[in-house]
Amino acid sequence: MAAAKEKSKVKLVPLGDRIVVQREVSSEKTVGGIYLPDSAKDRPTRGKIVAVGDGRVLENGSRNALQVKVGDHVLFTSYAGESIEIDGEEYLLMNEMEVLAVLG
Repeated sequence: MAAAKEKSKVKLVPLGDRIVVQREVSSEKTVGGIYLPDSAKDRPTRGKIVAVGDGRVLENGSRNALQVKVGDHVLFTSYAGESIEIDGEEYLLMNEMEVLAVLG
């Protein structure tokens, strides 16, 4: 029996083994209290999955289930995925294999 999918506010349905991730907001100041300009901020490498595809189609026609699900907090490289904007919000569209780890 399939698990119930969490309702997503994103109006984007990824195909295959692709996922949609919303990046965490980068910190505006350092631990020491120094405020950083936008040019000095690192791109966050953490985010929350807001939509997932149905899985990659295998040679036998079945689908390979994804290891991640909507709501998972994940780590990825700073250059992973393709940046897209929907309703003023920035998201990343990436392959599941670009996810390095799921945060517990």
